[in-house]
Amino acid sequence: MSRTRIKVCGIRDWDSAQAAADGGADAIGFMFVRSSPRFIEAEEAYNIMSALPPLLGTVGVFLNPKVEDFSDTEETCPTIYTQLHGQEDAKLVRSCGPDVIKAVKFDPASIAQDLAKWDEVDEVCAILVDGSAGGEGVGFDWSLLVPHIDEIGKPIILAGGLTPENVGQAIRTVRPYAVDVSSGVEREKGVKDAGLIEAFCRAVRAADQD
Repeated sequence: MSRTRIKVCGIRDWDSAQAAADGGADAIGFMFVRSSPRFIEAEEAYNIMSALPPLLGTVGVFLNPKVEDFSDTEETCPTIYTQLHGQEDAKLVRSCGPDVIKAVKFDPASIAQDLAKWDEVDEVCAILVDGSAGGEGVGFDWSLLVPHIDEIGKPIILAGGLTPENVGQAIRTVRPYAVDVSSGVEREKGVKDAGLIEAFCRAVRAADQD
């Protein structure tokens, strides 16, 4: 059984980044969406990123950005991956590539079409399936996603309402390439909890053994 990768999103301070690294996360995400309670300025994100241990990935998260705003942010804080979490069209996604993680909201009526669409875009390296528009901690029936995964060549990242208590079952159901957590490891909105991050990572590793 392959190892499930872990991304801890919405990192806003060094202690949270360190907790993610110590817990065994594979990547951390910086929220460059001003309306989000987890928003971080690009300069602050860069300061955290520049102090990270080797081999810990970084993801810049955007929502329907203008290309020039995306470019300005990336120039200040050049993360390894870009996550687009809005209704971006293929042209914008290609402009923000390569190594784009394209997020889609799970809808039983459209998930097959959404996955197929982004599976064909070369600049997309993975597809993130969320239960909401992002950052709302809303889950969905993971079993409904399973029939669609084998049809897709891109890695699937599972998000939405994941916590230390339920991530094991989510992994056993879907067997995604990676899981993405934000609100599920917070003690209050926008404030990460080191203990919850550690517990989440531990639960993922336990599920990988099943």
